Amino acid sequence: MKNFLPFLSLLIFALPLVAQENDSAPSHKDSLKITEAKEISLDTAAMDMKGVAQMELMEAETDLKDNPLVLVKKGDKGAYNLEDNRLAAKYDSLWMKELYEIAALSDEMYDEVSKLDVEKPYEYNLPTDTLKARLARLNQKTPFNVVYNPSLENVIKSFLTRKRDLMNRMLTVSQFYFPLFEQEFDNHDIPLEMKYLAIVESALNPKARSRVGATGLWQFMYGTGKEHGLDVSSYVDERSDPIKATRAACEYLNRMYKIFDDWDLALAAYNSGPGNVNKAIRRSGGYKNYWNLRRNLPRETAGYVPAFLATMYLFEYAEEHGLRGKKVERPYFETDTIHVKSLITFDQISELIGISTEELEVLNPSYKLKVIPFIKGKDYTLRLPKKAMGKFVTNEVAIYAHVEKELKSKESPLPALVKAAEANRIRYRVRSGDYLGKIAERYGVRVSQIKNWNGLRNNSLRIGQRLTIYPRGSRGVTKVAKNSSPKKSLNPVVVSGDKLHTVRSGDSLWTISRKYPGITIEDLRKWNGISGNSLKPGMKLKLCDCPS
Repeated sequence: MKNFLPFLSLLIFALPLVAQENDSAPSHKDSLKITEAKEISLDTAAMDMKGVAQMELMEAETDLKDNPLVLVKKGDKGAYNLEDNRLAAKYDSLWMKELYEIAALSDEMYDEVSKLDVEKPYEYNLPTDTLKARLARLNQKTPFNVVYNPSLENVIKSFLTRKRDLMNRMLTVSQFYFPLFEQEFDNHDIPLEMKYLAIVESALNPKARSRVGATGLWQFMYGTGKEHGLDVSSYVDERSDPIKATRAACEYLNRMYKIFDDWDLALAAYNSGPGNVNKAIRRSGGYKNYWNLRRNLPRETAGYVPAFLATMYLFEYAEEHGLRGKKVERPYFETDTIHVKSLITFDQISELIGISTEELEVLNPSYKLKVIPFIKGKDYTLRLPKKAMGKFVTNEVAIYAHVEKELKSKESPLPALVKAAEANRIRYRVRSGDYLGKIAERYGVRVSQIKNWNGLRNNSLRIGQRLTIYPRGSRGVTKVAKNSSPKKSLNPVVVSGDKLHTVRSGDSLWTISRKYPGITIEDLRKWNGISGNSLKPGMKLKLCDCPS
């Protein structure tokens, strides 16, 4: 029997809900799915309703035409009186915190894979015969070449002794993303075990950015992302969109498989490029088994496939090794998307419909600056919980009118970037004597912006390095250079003299770093002498490398 809503198609990250008091939670058996981006209207909705519900909707539509909605602020709390279906549940704060705190793990995984020594043995109570038998069982149910060798044993034991916490965290967060990955891989006829690749690539962080600029769950470089139709601009980076990036990864993986006709080599090519794999085949004398080519591959790729296979093994045999993520029996959470008709910020959406900016970031990770732009000829969508979408659609005209009025009535809350910035993007080559403050002053931008656009973790530059820059469009370079203060350009991180952040309940190093552009988690740890992630409400954190 066909689904009566044909545009329901993909499963979102399986976000958990906490039932509100006295409300019963939806059945765990319900199979709720993410809705593709579509224009939503009262007319379209009415077609899918029957009887009294349909009549009520038609009456409501007539009433809206006769009585335009007016946004009325309730008290001083910033909430607006937008009535629609009441939110029946809210995100579990522990899960939201989990999503934010795993961000730092992407750097840890990158370092682990790039520096992996597959020849170094580790002591762990895992008999070689037991491991051989388990790998043989895995090999029977996957097209990957899962066979025992001492190097793979070393990597597995390394993860079990040195990266247990990381793997436990991955077992937790995988519950958000794996259903989506499996659906897309099934659609593209790709082995479902390929889902473990996202752990090796990004530690399941959609905002992950490597030292060379690879971004998102699947770590696409700028050119590769554009080649596969992913929009990358100053406002938007679809490499961080879980659905679009996963589809692009499927396309790229299938291309690699068609070249090499081997999933192990497709993995190696995904990491280092097909050219490096072809060179390794030539240098090895024509071998096509990954383990025979490994010594001829780049160092990072040499540890890449073993890390993938080790991750697959640990997920499949997690219970046997005492690995446990946080398991929550939860219903799936249904979301919907709508094309925006005007530029709008996350803060405005949060204030108007009563959904936190943290939830908006989780559901809309591709918007780099918490701003959804409106550019003619482009379709940008907003993803919301299904119940919150009702509020937005019902009050859509009034919302856009309010946003337009707000932007006209006061200084724009948006970053000073060119609306059609992509057309003005330049690639700057670092020269001798250059430093970030000097380059920022030349183009009328902030140092923090240059660092954000290029994924820089510090102020170090090297001669010949290429930087992506979106010059400020409202002022000429000469005028900016004449009126700007070099000292201000060299200190972009601290705004309005603020040097300290007071830790509040629910804060983490990740959420704090997001509040202050240009500051990383490692900066906070270094400046405040913190070795782990533990914070206590009331703590004072320094926001610069300065005396207390």
